[in-house]
Amino acid sequence: MDWDAARISLWLATATCVVLLPVGIWLGRRLAMGEGRFKPLIEAALMLPLLLPPTVIGFYLMVALGAGSALGQWLDRWAGLRLVFTFEGLLFASLLVNLPFMVQPIQRAFAAIPTSLREAAWVSGLSRWQTLWKIELPLAWPGVFTGMALTFAHTLGEFGVVLMVGGSIAGETKTLSIAIYDRVQAFDNAGAALMSLVLVAFTLVALWVVFAGGQRSKRYLQER
Repeated sequence: MDWDAARISLWLATATCVVLLPVGIWLGRRLAMGEGRFKPLIEAALMLPLLLPPTVIGFYLMVALGAGSALGQWLDRWAGLRLVFTFEGLLFASLLVNLPFMVQPIQRAFAAIPTSLREAAWVSGLSRWQTLWKIELPLAWPGVFTGMALTFAHTLGEFGVVLMVGGSIAGETKTLSIAIYDRVQAFDNAGAALMSLVLVAFTLVALWVVFAGGQRSKRYLQER
């Protein structure tokens, strides 16, 4: 069992959720409430990680952010930041491919809130910020839970983008999914089976905890 790979996978999934949560709430709410002409284009762009092969996204990120690209050289020179074959690059790629998993459930949750409820809150003297925290977020919380669950679970199992951008550097970018692939390549089926079981268990527990929390939130809101 490669515990370093398990640790990196859990840390990557947690960091991805933490960073994407405020972005998902902001963007999901804007898309739910907005009707601009660019909304279909933004929604289409968000769907790309769901439809394109992960290796395609990973390839373009590797080319755009690698040491041979202008952007990669600029980041290295002025920020000392390398986004290919590093954990930072792995996190950046994970944020991009997981954006729809976080945003779409949150967008649907905010879209289900009646506009009249927001207007009533504003008429009652609540600011838009207070309305968000006191009215909208409690109602949209099940969608937020779902977005976190999908993001966490998808990050744990992501392979293509992780391999292309992060490589397979032990202790730094080698995640559990890559470790499983390496064990299969080495004909270590027993080791691959054990790590696959651990990955399934991690994902199942994450989904159970978050969806159980979502059900409790729904019951709480119904009781209120």
